[in-house]
Amino acid sequence: MQTTATQAPPPPPPPPHLKYLQEEVEELKGEGKHLLPSLPRGVGWICNHLYQYQGFWYTARKLLGAINCQGHFKAQDTDLLLVTNPKSGTTWLKAIAFAIVNRKRYSFSHHPLLTTNPHELVPFLEIKLYVDDHVPDLATFTSPRLFSTHLPYLSLPDSVKHSKCKVVFLCRDPKDTFISLWHFTSKLRTSGQEPISLEEAFHRFCRGVSLYGPFWDHVLGYWNESQERPDRVCFFKYEEMKEQPAVHIRRLAKFLGYPFSPEEEEEGTVEEIFRLCSFDTLSNLDVNKNGKMESGEEYRTFFRRGVVGDWVNYLTPEMVDEFNRITDQKLGGSGLTF
Repeated sequence: MQTTATQAPPPPPPPPHLKYLQEEVEELKGEGKHLLPSLPRGVGWICNHLYQYQGFWYTARKLLGAINCQGHFKAQDTDLLLVTNPKSGTTWLKAIAFAIVNRKRYSFSHHPLLTTNPHELVPFLEIKLYVDDHVPDLATFTSPRLFSTHLPYLSLPDSVKHSKCKVVFLCRDPKDTFISLWHFTSKLRTSGQEPISLEEAFHRFCRGVSLYGPFWDHVLGYWNESQERPDRVCFFKYEEMKEQPAVHIRRLAKFLGYPFSPEEEEEGTVEEIFRLCSFDTLSNLDVNKNGKMESGEEYRTFFRRGVVGDWVNYLTPEMVDEFNRITDQKLGGSGLTF
């Protein structure tokens, strides 16, 4: 009598977290593909996971961009690098710096900022230029080259640290940063993703598990460098820039090496730059209302309110106390306050 061999049942599907990890690894190449599984992993705000590298948290693609940037970016002494923690006034800083550096090239009535988003005019190193396994040809960038990054100081390419290029860091009160980040990531989550509650996002942010977090370590790294090397690293606060924009536009221009002449002061150039780069102007431009980045994000998601103190509309007294406790613990003795 002939018997039929029984067929082994198919293997069970991998647990969801392993399935997502496999998918994320398959998207990567080179060093990142081998590095990712060995790194500490946390729950992401948009992507499924964040990965801890050199003490800070990244998505898989941003991590590979950071590694490529560290290995291949060669800073020039004339480079200008704009740095922020996410949702700390990045778009605004890019617009102001671009307008300052290029004010001799463009008239305010026919300015690139009127038709092009600031993120395209001042590209991110690890998010745009060195994303995935791409190593860009930067030969077309004229001096001074103006770039931006969210990388913590610890993880900047060595060429930046050892060159004479200038670094501008803009920080924002952690409570407003958190609220802006929560709104931003909520907009970018797809319809199939469960929304993250304010409470859950708050706990992740306070634990440091947020994009380029921990926030306090990120900010403190640049604050310390600005105190030790003020000729190389200039530290700005979002709240102070909002309160006295003309004062800080002048300060930024002087640090970048493009101070305003007496003639420009008389002609109102500082005020023109402020008007051109204001939230109202930029957010109402057609390009920023209807355009998209190559990665798919709509430009309008980068413009929500741009105000100081919006956190009072969202945070409970207990949340505020926790933010203040962590801030005192992390920044105490540094001289940096909010």
